[in-house]
Amino acid sequence: MLRRLSILVVVVCCAAVWAGAGSGGVLAIDAQVTSVALGGPVHALVVLPAGYATSRRRYPVVYFLHGLPAGPAAYRDSGWLTQIVSRVGPFILVEPQGARDGDTDPEYLDWGDGRNWSTYVTRELPDYVDTHFRTIRSRAGRAIVGLSAGGYGAAMLGLNHLGEFSVIESWSGYFHATDPSGKSAIAAPGSANVHGSIAALVADEKTRSTFIGFYVGGADPTFVGENEQFDRELTAAGVRHTFAVYAGGHETKLWSSHAVAWMRLALAHLAPATT
Repeated sequence: MLRRLSILVVVVCCAAVWAGAGSGGVLAIDAQVTSVALGGPVHALVVLPAGYATSRRRYPVVYFLHGLPAGPAAYRDSGWLTQIVSRVGPFILVEPQGARDGDTDPEYLDWGDGRNWSTYVTRELPDYVDTHFRTIRSRAGRAIVGLSAGGYGAAMLGLNHLGEFSVIESWSGYFHATDPSGKSAIAAPGSANVHGSIAALVADEKTRSTFIGFYVGGADPTFVGENEQFDRELTAAGVRHTFAVYAGGHETKLWSSHAVAWMRLALAHLAPATT
């Protein structure tokens, strides 16, 4: 216990930290992570629930991926998401940096030395979080969620790493790697196509359960059709999942209005905080 607290103090001292009155007592830490996969330091916003410092509990973790293309500080831009942590139950929210200057649309994929975003998000970052914070250190305590390109990243990474995450949610995402317009496919590894991962999911479901949930705005100019296609494919394969089409477009107003409900849905399928 003392060792854990000392590590936390070091992180807090080296990072930008705030906990406002309107945040429900949560603590947000801008953590710097040294990544071999990305060839240097990157950041992640780690939001700890109220009472974390005085608790001995271990918490489930939701890894939340932002949209792309983006700059290196985009992981800090979802203040509305941070604000809901105190409203949906005790958990740790982690929002990783998903882009850098000169690499603004990597699609959360592995591209080679210094650009292996998939390896960073699915291996290095969970290792860092599990080492520095009191987490439930198993797939039962991990969700991967994202919006827009982050929704694609969550679906793609989650289905390719079923041993790491037991909950996968895509908010207004898509299911194959695209250019920044979202309309044209790009050359990418075969594992980048989520549609091709359904057979592996079906096989995995025979021994363990994974919650799959996704939604899209009915007025989304690009992604409605592919979300409906993915829904049909999962249904045909006999995979239980949750899918919704809401009024609205591809916009923060849509995501923020449904964030509490969908975060609660994710937590309902994760192991609860425990001592």
